[in-house]
Amino acid sequence: MSSLTAGPRIAAAPSFAVVLRATLLGAAAAGLVAALVSWLLVEIPIRSALAIEAGRPEEPGHGHSEELFDRSTQVIGGMLAAVLVALVLGVVFAVVFARLRPRLPGRTDFGRAVALAMAGFVVISLLPGIKYPANPPAVGDPATVDTRTFYYLSFLVAAILVTLAVLALRQRLPSGWPASWTTSVSALLVITGYALLVGFWPANPDDIPADVPAALIWQFRLTSLAQLAALWATLGLVTGLILERRTSGAST
Repeated sequence: MSSLTAGPRIAAAPSFAVVLRATLLGAAAAGLVAALVSWLLVEIPIRSALAIEAGRPEEPGHGHSEELFDRSTQVIGGMLAAVLVALVLGVVFAVVFARLRPRLPGRTDFGRAVALAMAGFVVISLLPGIKYPANPPAVGDPATVDTRTFYYLSFLVAAILVTLAVLALRQRLPSGWPASWTTSVSALLVITGYALLVGFWPANPDDIPADVPAALIWQFRLTSLAQLAALWATLGLVTGLILERRTSGAST
């Protein structure tokens, strides 16, 4: 009788093994979705950019280099790489989720997983994409690869540090403040930090070649960003659904 009248128990926090299994499944799904988006969308501007690159006159003393693999093989390799990268990202996602779970917004593990995925997309993909947007193969000087890589990685690390700093400051705000005040102050701090990073970090050292249409560049940038958005969205949704199912089962 007591089992019929008693309310549902609040499920305990999932173990790291449960979180890791859920995120690996979510990461596998995210990798497949990202690979599909790459094949259907990103590959279109890449092929157009490669055609422009192949049509350029050869520089004195330099010929067009022979590719070790044809384009079809490169596409398949890129799709496999997307899945592998997603799996590695899933491991990192699991560690961060398990560590920050009590601080993540959301009343359920589904909401927390989605919130973490949204934050990951903004910090790791969107912000660097705004400051250093992706360019197709026909754009970029090989001599500046190291410089561009350093700018990108240092900006990414700085964005992560700003996010962690704001999260730490949020915990130190007065506990008596209304939730709306805490959220507003946190949002103001993180937006200010991101704006300072975008404004003061060094600009991309490469110029856009005149023979590459602006429409092609923006098509590549938007489809690349769509691929990353699909990856993060799938990771957060699938992981959250699996964790929520586990939590519901435990509560029942």
